[in-house]
Amino acid sequence: MTTDIVVPVLGESVTEATIAKWLKRPGDVVAVDEPVVELETEKATVELGAPAAGVLADVLAAEGADVAVGAVIGRIAPSDAARAPEARPAEAVREAPRAPEVRPQPAVAPIPPPPTPPARADSDLDPRSARRSAPGAKISADDLRSFLGESGGDASRSGPAARKLLAERGLDPGDVAATGPGGRITKGDVLAHAAAPSPTPASAPAAQAPTAAATPREERVKMTRLRRTIAARLVEAQATAAILTTFNEIDMSAVMAARARHKDAFEKKHGVRLGFTSFFAKAVVAALREVPEVNAEIDGEEIVFKNYYDLGMAVSAPTGLVVPVIRDCDRKSFAEIESALAELAARARDGKLSPDEMRGGTFTISNGGVFGSLLSTPILNRPQSGILGLHKIEDRPIALDGQVVIRPMMYVALSYDHRLVDGREAVTFLVRVKQAIEDPERLLLDV
Repeated sequence: MTTDIVVPVLGESVTEATIAKWLKRPGDVVAVDEPVVELETEKATVELGAPAAGVLADVLAAEGADVAVGAVIGRIAPSDAARAPEARPAEAVREAPRAPEVRPQPAVAPIPPPPTPPARADSDLDPRSARRSAPGAKISADDLRSFLGESGGDASRSGPAARKLLAERGLDPGDVAATGPGGRITKGDVLAHAAAPSPTPASAPAAQAPTAAATPREERVKMTRLRRTIAARLVEAQATAAILTTFNEIDMSAVMAARARHKDAFEKKHGVRLGFTSFFAKAVVAALREVPEVNAEIDGEEIVFKNYYDLGMAVSAPTGLVVPVIRDCDRKSFAEIESALAELAARARDGKLSPDEMRGGTFTISNGGVFGSLLSTPILNRPQSGILGLHKIEDRPIALDGQVVIRPMMYVALSYDHRLVDGREAVTFLVRVKQAIEDPERLLLDV
């Protein structure tokens, strides 16, 4: 009796998925909960484990197929059936000797070698040569060199090695400079001619070069479900929110110095690297507390203010941009934030994020600086009302205390929903983030 592999409920509002990849093939033995198939939803890629131990008997949905929640996509047969496929190859091996012998026939008949008598006389050393010594006569040095291909005469009297090379390379004997005695072509003459550059007609390289048709000018690839969802959400954000972006720049000197002083001890104690993300997460939480509209969302004709701080962290994954959420950042330490981000980023790269890990964020941080972006205008992650874009740290000259100095500077951008957040609140939020990063003690003293 077989056990069905059923598409489970994969999250709120998720009604169907796409078969991304079958991890097992029909006939493979599987254990309970061993991953057998990857399902791609509009939010994440998840692995579906085997509901029972046995052998994968049937695959009912091919890779790339869209399947509804509750659909049967495969069947697991009892483990007894797993041994049946193994018996067939063994039987085939035992029966193989009884099969009639079939001798393979060459696709092109080879050129038969010249007849060679069992006891070859000196005169038969080169059966194709027009010059033959009389029976019993001694072979001359020229004849021996001709047989070895070291010397020869014109094309008809060249050694077999030289003639073979001429034929293989399609060369005209008249084009090869002969250096052998009597104007004979040697094997070395043929090799030297082939190695030397020679002028060719202008059309020859084009005829020998790969044609442009080998690479199609266009290629159509079906969008993944996740990519289609990302596209739809971005268009929805642009169409339903009044998105505006405000900018500022941050002197990263203080936070870089603090990180340099403590990163080794931090990593030794907590087992995770100290990055800039935890600093910005704490700075954002402080700014959201002061400007709660940026942490709110519009629901119909109501504004929903959030008194918790679940920060989404935009991560580039092989399947597209995903935004896993770090919960309760106001209650987490620097080490807990860095650990959570490292784990979520690794799961995103491996396609292991669950829908729950990307649901319910109140605000998003996107760091395009890791790819070298100097400035950008991030798009809202609906239904959130704000997203902070971080960028590349770059040494730039700035005016400080009446002098021009070189400092590591970062442009930051806040995109916000102008229906809910006014310019004053947006600028205030960004200034608070700037102040906290330029003076990290503010994060500890809560000022």
